[in-house]
Amino acid sequence: MTRSPTQRSGDVGEDLALAHLQRAGLTLVARQVASRFGEIDLIMRDRDEWVFVEVRSRSRSGFGSAADSITVAKQMKLRRSAQSWLQQHHGNRLPACRFDVCAIDDGRIDWIRGAF
Repeated sequence: MTRSPTQRSGDVGEDLALAHLQRAGLTLVARQVASRFGEIDLIMRDRDEWVFVEVRSRSRSGFGSAADSITVAKQMKLRRSAQSWLQQHHGNRLPACRFDVCAIDDGRIDWIRGAF
């Protein structure tokens, strides 16, 4: 499948975030997981906790920071997507999980644990 320039740019940001998180000891479970609610960029494990990671990158700050671009509506989509994925893989026994953000501004990664 051909990816758009925006998608390819997002892939580069995800690669940077993934390498950063793996260096910190997290383990990749899945990447670019689509559901009817939206896409989860990265699903990771941090010991006994499932971590759903939203990756946002900005090359310029004219429209605000990468972290600022995650709206309440986007957070709700991510929560619904994560809930759907967890139910598919764990049934009604939902494990401990959190939502992290890797905000990349001008190549600098800001990892926000438990962002929402």
